Amino acid sequence: MEAQTGQRRRLTAAMREGEQVSPLELFFDLVFVLALTQCTQLMSNDPSWGGVGKGLLVLGLLWWAWVGYSWITSVLDPEDDAVRLVIFAAMAAMLIVALAVPRAFGGLALEFALAYAALRYAQLGLFMIASRDAPALRHSVLTLARSTTVGVGILVGGSFLDPGAQAAVWAVAVGLDMAGPYFFGSEGWRLVPAHFAERHGLIVIIALGESIVAIGVGVGGELSFGQGTAAVLGIALAAAMWWLYFDVVALVAARRLARAEPGRAQNEMARDSYSYLHFPMVAGIVLVALGMKTTLGHVDDPLGTVPAFALLGGLAGYLLAHVSFRYRHIHTINTRRAGLAVVLLALLPVATEIPALASVAVVTALAWLLIVIETRSYGESRRRVRREEYAHEASS
Repeated sequence: MEAQTGQRRRLTAAMREGEQVSPLELFFDLVFVLALTQCTQLMSNDPSWGGVGKGLLVLGLLWWAWVGYSWITSVLDPEDDAVRLVIFAAMAAMLIVALAVPRAFGGLALEFALAYAALRYAQLGLFMIASRDAPALRHSVLTLARSTTVGVGILVGGSFLDPGAQAAVWAVAVGLDMAGPYFFGSEGWRLVPAHFAERHGLIVIIALGESIVAIGVGVGGELSFGQGTAAVLGIALAAAMWWLYFDVVALVAARRLARAEPGRAQNEMARDSYSYLHFPMVAGIVLVALGMKTTLGHVDDPLGTVPAFALLGGLAGYLLAHVSFRYRHIHTINTRRAGLAVVLLALLPVATEIPALASVAVVTALAWLLIVIETRSYGESRRRVRREEYAHEASS
């Protein structure tokens, strides 16, 4: 009997019980920081529409891999020894993927695809362990395995093509991979709502941190008065993006996820609000980082069309993702954020005519003006939401 028990322990892993994100998950996310930086570098090396498209395509692949690990660590206890070892292996695969990003559409396309496949199949292996005694979860995992295999197979095949065709084939691969959980059911998945929401909040912070890294890279070895001013404005813009997410939005969304009926309703809310809609948020932050990096190198010159779109369009995309996030939860539209997104897109022609420093100043001022308007208009409801959060933390 003891031998059988010992064997069972070797073949299974402990299920998650706590709500807090573990140190191992944060450790795993450090490799994702490098991957985000590499995506910004990929777009910076080719500041054209094609270069931005390739960067966002690679970011989509990286995001979907990270999403898989956010789901699995909301099921399995990442501090379990077996889970730790698999996650360490996944980190190694993610590192190779990140290192290959700058040449993912060149000499390292196959290496990128193979390392990405290893990253995804490590996740599936953990899911198979988690679903050993859960038939509904096992069915969902097997369905995910099929869509993952199709996507990874297309990715590997596309790596042998020239860069243009490769990008088109890879776009199909990531589209099919992301569509799998939407079309093939969501009843069998499991998650710990508070953990799941916190994990995605932390990845937003990581993306914002990468935008700060981009400021440092943009300055390089010099620091003129204009560059210093742009750097301060860049921090102010990152702080505004942090405020827009964490002041109220993240708190309300986490509570709604926790209160949703476990099973299909909760799983679909998590899938739509976090797995899907957090991607344009992170993509918007990465684009803003690209715009800031370009600005720091040429503060007195107007931004080119593509860097201007990265700066203004990135923030607009971030805001529109928030609008969609809110609509998914409460079916109302935040007209202020939607309106600012439209204003930012309308200002694109202006940003290509005025100094880059002025463009950053305008964008930052508009973001903080939105915060002031919202903070005043939310009034007591905002204070009530935040008081409830503090009360919840004190009782935990």
